[in-house]
Amino acid sequence: MTGVWALLAVVVVVGAIGLLLRAREGRIRTAKPTGPALPGPVAALLHPAAPVTLVQLSTTFCTPCRQTRVLLADLAGRTGGLHHVDLDVTDLPEVAADLGVMRTPTTLALTSAGVEILRIGGVPKRDTLLAALRGYLPEEHPPATNG
Repeated sequence: MTGVWALLAVVVVVGAIGLLLRAREGRIRTAKPTGPALPGPVAALLHPAAPVTLVQLSTTFCTPCRQTRVLLADLAGRTGGLHHVDLDVTDLPEVAADLGVMRTPTTLALTSAGVEILRIGGVPKRDTLLAALRGYLPEEHPPATNG
């Protein structure tokens, strides 16, 4: 009978951990006032004409990264002043380490000057992300070109 109780306790603990991780998925965290300087590969991706560049940090075998890529590319295509790029950090672990990224996908919202506005671990929620970026985007502006 003790084994049953031990098994039940393990199931409850694992379930609680799963719920906690699921609750954190896609949560937006605002940037610290003074963050580290951007690594060169990230700074090179900033779009000078776009007020906000979404830099998605991905890895090769990351399934949620694909979903995030589709969502962010669509959002950037429909939203003026917003640009999206995807950086595969599989072979660039030092970039992820310099940025304090522990999981993929992680999306950084950066100004054209390279200032981090916010970051999202996991797949973002479209409406929540747009609401968080609203103050940084122009009211009416054609979408930034992805080239």
